[in-house]
Amino acid sequence: METGHIEGFESRRLPGHGVEIDSLVGGSGPPLLLLHGAPQTRVCWSAVAPVLAEHFTVVVPDLRGYGRSDKPRGGGDHSAYSKRELALDQIATMNALGFGRFSVAGHDRGGRVAYRLALDHPDRIDRLAVLDIVPTSDAMAAFDRHLALRFWHWAFQALDEPFPERMIGNDPAFYVETMLSAHASKGFQFDPSNVADYLKNIGDPDAIHAMCEDYRAAWTFDRELDDSEQGVRTIEAPVLVLWGQETPAASSPLEKWRRWANEVDGYAIPCGHFLPEEAPIETATRLLRFFS
Repeated sequence: METGHIEGFESRRLPGHGVEIDSLVGGSGPPLLLLHGAPQTRVCWSAVAPVLAEHFTVVVPDLRGYGRSDKPRGGGDHSAYSKRELALDQIATMNALGFGRFSVAGHDRGGRVAYRLALDHPDRIDRLAVLDIVPTSDAMAAFDRHLALRFWHWAFQALDEPFPERMIGNDPAFYVETMLSAHASKGFQFDPSNVADYLKNIGDPDAIHAMCEDYRAAWTFDRELDDSEQGVRTIEAPVLVLWGQETPAASSPLEKWRRWANEVDGYAIPCGHFLPEEAPIETATRLLRFFS
């Protein structure tokens, strides 16, 4: 099978916010948006999306800068890759599909886009699920020597251009495979077709730049926006929090999310960081119960 596809889904080239977003659409029923993380693409949902598509119209895009979606150059303030901007892409994409309101689940970077969607567009989001993240400002406030060693890529990828781009570009496959193995359960083997898509994506210098801009935006625009809004704005939609038992997100995630939302529930799943791939059955089951 060609990389980038999920069986039973149709590929659609859709408008984003000034860019084009390449998406997969499948199933029928209420609309549900699934957002991936880094260094991945939409196929991280390949074992989960078909289960959800039995009950929902499931939209699975490549985020701006990833996969087959447009990869604009980042500006000086990195706002082109802020989660507010990526959220606007998803609003435009769902508008193009005729969906006024929808639910959203996001893993990793996609989780940060998902909760920004819920904050900036409360009239559009029915339910929100975030997978193995805490809010950006909370994550950065918790950085100590232990987290700095485990999440060194947060700072490395946020360094000024062109240093991280050049370093990653020297051996992009090694970089992606290192990131996957470092944050998955020990010994877990990813679906080879998923990994092939991730490696195909990271082979594009524009994709490497976009991924770095994503992290630069996190340290600047996204963190500052979170800091200004914590305790001022809340997520109105019900929130489901899922996290891997073997990850740092397992440290009081519900407590952190309850400072941002009024209705929060959540569960630990016995796996590492990559819930949709390491534990697809339990992840799909939890999402199905919540969104139903």
